Amino acid sequence: MSRKIRVLIAKAGLDGHDRGAKVIAAGLRDAGMEVIYTGLRKTPETIVEAALQEDVDAIGISSLSGAHMTIFTKIFGLMKDKKLNDVLLFGGGIISADDITSLKKIGIGEIFTPGTSIPEITNYLKNWVLKNRS
Repeated sequence: MSRKIRVLIAKAGLDGHDRGAKVIAAGLRDAGMEVIYTGLRKTPETIVEAALQEDVDAIGISSLSGAHMTIFTKIFGLMKDKKLNDVLLFGGGIISADDITSLKKIGIGEIFTPGTSIPEITNYLKNWVLKNRS
């Protein structure tokens, strides 16, 4: 690619555990991507608006609160409303295999669970962007 991949990393809702999100943001930055980290306790509306303003290729949501089904679904719906159809929504955190399957069925990208390596995440993002945004 001739330009850097732009990724927005966000923590939605009342989830105050951001260590993993910060590790992922740093890892993606170290891999050559431009990363926008929104900080804690953002609303789905704020996240989608930031993604629109920053012209990102992907939105990554870190979820440890158990509200992932509601949060991912809301963000995904707002992305469709704002015509962000070519932006990847992916995530990570403590999410059950059944919920991961359900999220993927509605169109959410990969959901990374604890222990996933940074290279695995960066490779996924690079491949997705090359296939869908080139």
